Amino acid sequence: MRSCCPALARPAALVPALALTLALTLAGCAAEQPGLDTAGRDITPVAGCGDHAWTDPGDLGADRSPARCAPRAPAPRKLSKTRKLTLATSTLTAEYVAPLRIAIDKGEFRKEGLDVDLKVLPTPDALPLLAKGEIDALWAAPEAAVVNGINSGFDIRWVAGNFSPHPTSKSGLWVRLRKGENAAKVPLEGRKIGTLIGKGSVISYPMDTVLAEHGAAMDSLTFQQLGSSDVLTAFTSGAVDAAWLLDPVWRQVDKDGRYAFLGGQPAGEPLGGALFGPNLLSADVDAGVALLRGYIRTINTYFRGDYKKDRAFVAELAKAMKQDPDVVTAVPSLRMDWEIRKGTTDRLQKAYRDAGVTEGKPVPEAQLVDRRLYAEAVGHKP
Repeated sequence: MRSCCPALARPAALVPALALTLALTLAGCAAEQPGLDTAGRDITPVAGCGDHAWTDPGDLGADRSPARCAPRAPAPRKLSKTRKLTLATSTLTAEYVAPLRIAIDKGEFRKEGLDVDLKVLPTPDALPLLAKGEIDALWAAPEAAVVNGINSGFDIRWVAGNFSPHPTSKSGLWVRLRKGENAAKVPLEGRKIGTLIGKGSVISYPMDTVLAEHGAAMDSLTFQQLGSSDVLTAFTSGAVDAAWLLDPVWRQVDKDGRYAFLGGQPAGEPLGGALFGPNLLSADVDAGVALLRGYIRTINTYFRGDYKKDRAFVAELAKAMKQDPDVVTAVPSLRMDWEIRKGTTDRLQKAYRDAGVTEGKPVPEAQLVDRRLYAEAVGHKP
């Protein structure tokens, strides 16, 4: 599908007002796009995908086992005609993108009759292309820009999750302790936080939660957005008081008593994954289901449990991510999870409102999330 809308100027950066500006720019074409067309499709049982292939979306338990089918399930159902799909992602080296890289390398998408091209694009650049149908899917997260775009009428939905952290992971908010402080109680109000991710990111949700536990609010701190190579340096040099440290960067301060880990992404709750636009939600739903089927099969086959115990697979993973194997194994395996928890988008939107980066009324979950495509892929009737 190609929209009649003219090409847009490229957004300069992800600033708080980006989503609203983008939404207003594209609003004229959103109304011309057809509605979603994932209802009324037949869902039949899938071999190798039984009761464990679906979990209750309302189960938010940190110890919840993610949904799984048997290895190599669901089996491919090759489309009658090959479809070429373009997927955008902001990085090719992050581990949560690894299932896509492995699926391409192992031919899992090709088995479905899909020719998948991965393109590196920042979310602000990719979002208007997704809404216009110039790319087919975006591997990102329902950030503030996405929420505001859907609020304006875009046919975009979050259709599959990506991962939740391993229980032993300490990717998240770290603080430099002052005299007399400890991790249990750190007055954060008025401190400066360094992060490579702006307030419009999904990371606002866990950060909002952590701050509340220590008596602070998002608007009571100063945020300094830094480059990926600058966050740790600014933190350890004292240029910022706290920092959101990602895998595997947090390992460099983990044993240092001057710093404390306050919390990170909720265990068992993916905050990102696949976003589909009108191409796969309306024009070619079969291709959308096929894409998720290949993705889910890759998780079931190669990313089960502690997949980093398999040294041969770690070598493949490191090659796909263009990382050193020692860097890959320096942090625990992610809990790859294609499902989306109930209420996640409500909690995200609360954090966005607290951060002042969304406009308008909260968007109901039904307008942000569509679980029916992955349900069809594993043969579950929700």
